[in-house]
Amino acid sequence: MIFVAARAARTDVGCRTVKRHIPFRRLHNFRDLGGYVTEDGRGVRWGQVYRSDSLSKLRDADWDRFLALGVRTVIDLRYPWEIEAKGRVPRHPSFAYHNLSIEHRPYDQPSLGPDVATGPYLAERYLEVAEDGVKELRRALEVIADGGAGPVVFHCASGKDRTGLLAALVLALLGVAEADIVEDFALTELASDRLLADWRAANPDRDRVWPGYGRAPAEVMRLFLAGMAERYGSLRAYATHLLGADDELVAALRRNLLEPEAGRELSFRRADTSDAPVLVRLRDEAARWQIARGIAQWEPGELGEEYFRARLADSEIWIATLGPEGPVAGAWELWWDDPAAWGPQPPTAGYVHRLMTDRLVAPAGTGRRMLAHAERRIRAAGRDLCRLDCRANNPRLRAYYADAGYEDVGELPAKDGGVAGRYAVTLLQKRLSDD
Repeated sequence: MIFVAARAARTDVGCRTVKRHIPFRRLHNFRDLGGYVTEDGRGVRWGQVYRSDSLSKLRDADWDRFLALGVRTVIDLRYPWEIEAKGRVPRHPSFAYHNLSIEHRPYDQPSLGPDVATGPYLAERYLEVAEDGVKELRRALEVIADGGAGPVVFHCASGKDRTGLLAALVLALLGVAEADIVEDFALTELASDRLLADWRAANPDRDRVWPGYGRAPAEVMRLFLAGMAERYGSLRAYATHLLGADDELVAALRRNLLEPEAGRELSFRRADTSDAPVLVRLRDEAARWQIARGIAQWEPGELGEEYFRARLADSEIWIATLGPEGPVAGAWELWWDDPAAWGPQPPTAGYVHRLMTDRLVAPAGTGRRMLAHAERRIRAAGRDLCRLDCRANNPRLRAYYADAGYEDVGELPAKDGGVAGRYAVTLLQKRLSDD
């Protein structure tokens, strides 16, 4: 069983939207801020910072899915009285909780008159909040910039106004273009109907007088950014002068939330028993990534350090790092036989298993480069076939290997996966040359 945390291609708005929205039953506006490209060509990491409507709505399967994301920090931007009335995210030892209310004056949007223009009104309110909530916004940036805090999720009630302001601020400091900041804000429009239905259910005796309530047209963010430019020069300049977002804080944000800089070469080394904790972490993070996206394949905690130590005794495990002394970007196992999947075979092949990448470290293409290194190692051992298998119900992964030159040579209907039970796998192989 092999897993590569390959980044999905983002070729149009539809693809971006599908990847960005993480579905829950009770949450309607939970989104990943990853994937946007900065002015210097680096991408915002997927799975590191999320924005959402109120996490107090988490229950049952939604709660399990939220925990599977591996969130370490929750920032709640609501008033304390909102939390008292509606509740907060359930307590759990896996994450820290910060209540940072960035609004300092009351707003009753549903009661506004029908003639109030949505864009100008909300943009002006955002400017007020940005100037009222300086202390809390500064603290939110510090929390997000903390290297040990991520993944982070921040939220308000609907995940639109207060959350949209903080999201715009984070993206601007990372160097994301204003057009993408506006696009990210307007994605809340996809959730507006469900958010309004929740509001009506919770307020049966109230009418929504203002038609702009619950809406997130792109005009709002465009006007807010224009207002920031008029008052301070830009949103980034506001953060520098009012929030004290100095070079050190911005560098920490970029270090923790952006993909590694292009051009850093991967280095490869044989793993030893001291690497067992790292291998467990890679495997568990890959499992959580799968679960969060509805992929029934791995479970966190299935394979412990003892498994990897035992595997090192009878096969090879390789580690990929960013440079000789850099962080671990991925790992894979190389076996010299695999009777459980392939039956008895002559010594003509090497078998790749558990190809895993650290999505927060690995540059794009890391999985393919690790696979190429495995192929070279197999050829150096005098064998001319690289073999692997993947779950038969994972067409995306099969396509990934087909693009790398692997052909489908059969299916095993009930492979014994040990702790994972029995499951069907597709058998794939590639004939290696000396080139």
